[in-house]
Amino acid sequence: MENGSGGVRRVVVTGMGLVSPVGNDVASSWDSLLAGRSGGGTVTAWDITEDFPCRIGCEVKGFDPTDHMDKRDAKRFDRVAQLAIAASGQALASAGLETLPAGLAPERFGVVFGSGIGGIATFEEQHRKLIESGPNRVSPFFVPMFIPDISAGLISMRWGLRGPNYATVSACASSAHAIGNAMRHIRYGDADLMLAGGSEATITPMTYAGFSSMKAMSTRNDDPSGASRPFSADRDGFVMGEGAGAVILEALEHAEARGAEILAEVVGYGLSGDAHHITAPPPDGYGAQHAMRMALSHAGADVGEVDYVNAHGTSTMADAIETAAIKAVLGPRAKEIVVGSTKSMTGHLLGAAGALEAIACIQVCRTGKIPPTINFQGPDPDCDLEYAHGGMIERPVELALTNSFGFGGHNVCLALRRWD
Repeated sequence: MENGSGGVRRVVVTGMGLVSPVGNDVASSWDSLLAGRSGGGTVTAWDITEDFPCRIGCEVKGFDPTDHMDKRDAKRFDRVAQLAIAASGQALASAGLETLPAGLAPERFGVVFGSGIGGIATFEEQHRKLIESGPNRVSPFFVPMFIPDISAGLISMRWGLRGPNYATVSACASSAHAIGNAMRHIRYGDADLMLAGGSEATITPMTYAGFSSMKAMSTRNDDPSGASRPFSADRDGFVMGEGAGAVILEALEHAEARGAEILAEVVGYGLSGDAHHITAPPPDGYGAQHAMRMALSHAGADVGEVDYVNAHGTSTMADAIETAAIKAVLGPRAKEIVVGSTKSMTGHLLGAAGALEAIACIQVCRTGKIPPTINFQGPDPDCDLEYAHGGMIERPVELALTNSFGFGGHNVCLALRRWD
């Protein structure tokens, strides 16, 4: 669908919601990020033992699902869906859309909500029941509780949103794909509004056992708040996080017609596949490069306009590959901007990471304040950009990029522009 000037419709952000390891809403999470506060600690979700090489994580604290739903629903929803509902409710409220405005057809309001793994805690619990007590003890809610698409379905049911509705499942790129796809649905006329984002709740025994067997996770169990150290020379793996992020995307003319506050504009969406390895990126990061170049092309922007990159920056050896990819795309501009990783404080939210980091970019564009990358312990010669290791940086940011890369070689880059 074309706008009045003959081009595809512009897409803006009019609402945000966030439940994170550093705060249970956007405001508290943002304050924590600017202050450089870590969400890391020893795992409390279960009685973790020394058999687990990694015993630390960035958990959501003080979250009560019954603040966001009734007790019956809380019992029937896996934590991944509980977090999704909470973040989505916040986003709708901030956009002034707790109830659909008169005249808005519900078929024009859709949901794309991602998760890399889905309800893994439910899967583990019900599998134990199967083994210990037999098939008759498995819950009839087992399947709808653990499938990754259920959050998108529950969000649409709760708020009566009948537009495009599905989940994106692309490991750690899931919620970035969700936001990019949602933008396209609006641009090309499938909907006027979209709720997009992602949720993850994977601080569970099986997940920890699997990632630890891969030697992907940090084993700094005596230093949980300092274990996630992206771009630092002595980084030794990622720290698991959990949470959910949601944004309301809206056609510009629709937002203006209803007098909505516009927070930022989504101007670019790049996506690619590495076609290289099941978990590792190629040494030159060509897939990441392609995604970044595509996002800039879609944004109609050149590299000189980029002011900030929220890097995937997981605190693994892949940080050096991402640095090389950023330098290949931005050239000399890479040395002039800030390349930060909020995962140093939130840990890695897997499928929800892209949504959280898109919200961080929106806040950077709105405030001109760039969160630090904490826990720096020494330079890696292959990571030689400005990562805000010294603390929060204040400078105007007109255009921000945020990168999300997932196992399987899935790459996404979103470009967000300050609303002026």
